[in-house]
Amino acid sequence: MASSTKAVLDEPNPALDTNIALRTPKQIAWARFKSNKLGVLSAGVAIFFLLLAIFAPLIVKLWGLEQGKLYSGNLDGTGMPNGKFGGMSLAHPLGIEPGAGRDIFTLLLYGSRISFTVAAITSITSIGLGLIIGIASGYFKGKFDAVVGRFSDFILAFPSTFMIVALSIPMVQRIESMGIAKDNGARIVVLILFFVFFGWAGFARLIRSQALSMRERDFILASQALGASNWRIITKEILPNLWPTAIVFLSLSLPGFISAEAVFSFLGVGIQAPASTWGLVLSDAVSYWKADPTYLITPCAMLVIIVLALNLLGDAIRDAIDPKSER
Repeated sequence: MASSTKAVLDEPNPALDTNIALRTPKQIAWARFKSNKLGVLSAGVAIFFLLLAIFAPLIVKLWGLEQGKLYSGNLDGTGMPNGKFGGMSLAHPLGIEPGAGRDIFTLLLYGSRISFTVAAITSITSIGLGLIIGIASGYFKGKFDAVVGRFSDFILAFPSTFMIVALSIPMVQRIESMGIAKDNGARIVVLILFFVFFGWAGFARLIRSQALSMRERDFILASQALGASNWRIITKEILPNLWPTAIVFLSLSLPGFISAEAVFSFLGVGIQAPASTWGLVLSDAVSYWKADPTYLITPCAMLVIIVLALNLLGDAIRDAIDPKSER
């Protein structure tokens, strides 16, 4: 009996073992994310497309291509690409654009730069506004919260697509007359302004509800009792607890804004030729879908892959930060 008791006492106790490495919440979240194989794969795909967009000029140059160059010699008498699958070859891996004769690989690479730029600026700006307005509404409440609530209700209920289509041309002309930007630069500015105007309200609502709940918790009440200023409470106590929500929202909003930019460029109220975006390529490809279906399938496939990868990445980040979401 005594020997068995001694054996039990001699067994290592994890609770008393000082060699156990304690992990921070960031390390725990990173470990969860790495265990999600689909999330890691999605991150790899998203990073791959992002690197293609960043280094598009270098990639195009190394491939022996040139932006805006017309490869008319690769077109037949009817303006269609020579060869199978839209003229795909080692020199032109995604084929040749029917009619004009531009390289589709170059068009999509440079088009991704505009799409990623618009989506990134819009997402970061929307999240920044949502954080500021949402925290202020939830923490201070009162008349400010009531005004913001009614205004966000109006924005969420307003037909944003109709407004962007109807007001894009007058807004572009106004931006150009003010000397802020010209041509497609003005169109990019207008798209970002519209996307931000309609994009911050939903995130602000989410942050407002969390800030409203957080201000009643013990650690906030203790800070107030100790005489901490509102600025310190917001920046040191509330804001750090809201960063995980902002990161998840960022990863989920990027694919939405990439798709939105493509849709409005497709409709003719976004970026215009001679610049290139995925929406413009799709708009032109519709005219040739019978004669050259590859021209339509290629940009569609790329858009689906990047949007799906970013959505899956957002889900993986959400599950890593908040494991309760899996249940």
